[in-house]
Amino acid sequence: MIQQAIRAFQSGHWPTLVGAWLHFEVSFMVWLLIGVLSIPISEDFGLTATQKGFLVGVPLLGGAILRIFVGPLADQFGAKRLGLGILGLEGLALFSVWQWGVSLEAMFGIGILLGFAGASFAIALPLASQAYPPNFQGLAMGVAAVGTSGVLITSLVAPRLAQYMDWNQVFGVMLLPVILTFFIFLLTVQSDAKTTSLTLASIHNRSYFYFINSLKDPFMYWLCFLYAVTFGGFVGFSSYLPIFLHDQYQVGMVMAGALTAICAFAGSLARPIGGYMADRCGGLSLLKSLFTAIALLCFLLSVFFQVAGLGWVMVAIVLMMGGLGFGNGVIFQVVSSRFSRLMGTASGLIGAAGGIGGFFLPVWFGWLKDVSGGFSSGFLIFGIILGMAGISAMIVFRTIGTALPKPVEEF
Repeated sequence: MIQQAIRAFQSGHWPTLVGAWLHFEVSFMVWLLIGVLSIPISEDFGLTATQKGFLVGVPLLGGAILRIFVGPLADQFGAKRLGLGILGLEGLALFSVWQWGVSLEAMFGIGILLGFAGASFAIALPLASQAYPPNFQGLAMGVAAVGTSGVLITSLVAPRLAQYMDWNQVFGVMLLPVILTFFIFLLTVQSDAKTTSLTLASIHNRSYFYFINSLKDPFMYWLCFLYAVTFGGFVGFSSYLPIFLHDQYQVGMVMAGALTAICAFAGSLARPIGGYMADRCGGLSLLKSLFTAIALLCFLLSVFFQVAGLGWVMVAIVLMMGGLGFGNGVIFQVVSSRFSRLMGTASGLIGAAGGIGGFFLPVWFGWLKDVSGGFSSGFLIFGIILGMAGISAMIVFRTIGTALPKPVEEF
């Protein structure tokens, strides 16, 4: 097993894979930094539950919007060039919070700019896909997407830094890993040589043709829905868990960060496992039962989280986050098979759907907390959505089995 994994790792250009992973890792740390520090920010500004939900959701929405544009641009001009630009914009966003993040309105505006960090997804996955042969696509993109573990690092480190400095200054400290990543990414990732022999007009025409065809493809919209549930759930809970733990169980900032890190670790570790299993068992066959299992966990949380105690609730949330991360890996193995020559555009569109799902989850949790006084209805709604995703996966599997529709470039 280990030898097979090593051979798989060596079958492509592994420095590019490392660079793609690091780009996503550090960008994910930046993207969710407001969520990780949501407790001191909320206390500083005196926010309601609804405002807290919007505070942590705005960077996710910004990332969703920007992924739509970054994906096609990566197909046209090269993922490496665009990746370097995104790191520069992340640095600008961090500097803005450090110097000017003094009001809720300012944080909303800067939160959109922080969305560029979330757009790293549409850079890292195409790079990993291009660097490895087709039979290792799920594993390669799963490894790159382990960058979601960036929330683990920032959840452990940022609250501890905030004990010794103002939360604005923590954003300034984050400039250091972003600058270091810029130079490592520049040196390790293969140049976008495939675009240099083509005129910009021909690249634009090809990408435009694939983009229009993908928008006509119902399979694309179905994958967008599934990813809005799995990745949206993962990133939404990663952002909102500190608020949930603090408001429901009076957990302090550092402990809330540590518990969030455990949950994020489960989801990040499960993602490459999901891609690896999908390479061997078929992604569609795994999806039809995965959503049902996660939905049951969510329904249990909605009923018992108030009486079960923090320990049991954390067990359920860790399992749920692991399932969501596993689903993320499975879905993008299906994406790589379906849109093999359009990974930038597909990653952008489907990744955008994931970001939108991540935005709505903390918003509805916060709003329902203000309306109902508790979190039960938030878990219930997410369980219903998971159940709908499971039913749709069963229908698709019964209709087409394990065979995917032909790639979109063959239309």
